[in-house]
Amino acid sequence: MPTDNANSAHHPPMLLEVVRDRIRAKHYSRRTEQSYTGWIRRFVNFYHKKHPREMSAPEVEAFLTDLAVNGKVSAATQTQALSALLFLYKEVLGMDVPWMDGMVRAKPSVRVPTVLSVNEVHRLLATLDGVYALMARLIYGTGMRLMECVRLRVKDVDFERREIIVREGKGGKDRVTMLPLTLVVPLQEHLQKVHLLFEMDRKNDVPGVAMPDALSKKYPEAGKTWGWFWGFPAQALSNDPETGIHRRHHIYEQNLQRAIRLGVQKAGIVKPATTHTLRHSFATHLLESGYDIRTVQELLGHSDVSTTMIYTHVLNKGGHGVISPLDR
Repeated sequence: MPTDNANSAHHPPMLLEVVRDRIRAKHYSRRTEQSYTGWIRRFVNFYHKKHPREMSAPEVEAFLTDLAVNGKVSAATQTQALSALLFLYKEVLGMDVPWMDGMVRAKPSVRVPTVLSVNEVHRLLATLDGVYALMARLIYGTGMRLMECVRLRVKDVDFERREIIVREGKGGKDRVTMLPLTLVVPLQEHLQKVHLLFEMDRKNDVPGVAMPDALSKKYPEAGKTWGWFWGFPAQALSNDPETGIHRRHHIYEQNLQRAIRLGVQKAGIVKPATTHTLRHSFATHLLESGYDIRTVQELLGHSDVSTTMIYTHVLNKGGHGVISPLDR
């Protein structure tokens, strides 16, 4: 009689396991993996665990409609769900789905981003201290996204050229942004403290930090080097969510988000400002200072200048530069 282990060894992988393997094979980000698997699970559960192979356009359309009508999700969220299902059918199940290519996607609302004035930014930064103050100043001073800052590696900070190389940004792209002069000394002092943590890990023979893609196999010792160490490491060790290895991860991003949220309240700012608002403010204040939009586009890492164009609203005063008759 075969054992339980023998049965499990020949048991076909579950759908979500296949989805995860395919996502990782294409080197998508962990956040994309979490998003896609979440939507696929929700889609399957919506139809009482009916296999996606047995469903087509009517079921997908009904699911997306339910999200909008009953779930009241935004157009962007609905599009994200559709992208996950498109990945499932095309990349995982290998099915030809021309009916999904032609499916109408909800048109997203065009909204002006929340931007803080220079005075509001300084008031917010003044409420923060320690590592969160440094990270907030770095995001505002460089235009980095939250996770780009959190995942910063020591080797990607060039103090001599006053540059920061942003690795694996949105869309898997690298780019270069400036290192503000006022942050050179604070960041150097911060990394001196971080180096003590690095030395303690090496002394305790802690496994190296996580490496991108397959570099851990190609360079198995690189994760133990100073250059690959996190610029903003967590204080405690934790289990790697992908491998289960107990090691040093980067700082938990929600801690910075929480600090920013409390800082906004302390500063008496009524705008719904978040960590990402500092990136919006970075772009807006550069345009206000006269920098051209192509330069701002490159610093932000936008693929299309039309994405950066949303910040040009700051170049107009009032209703597109029109002077109200009341002011005459």
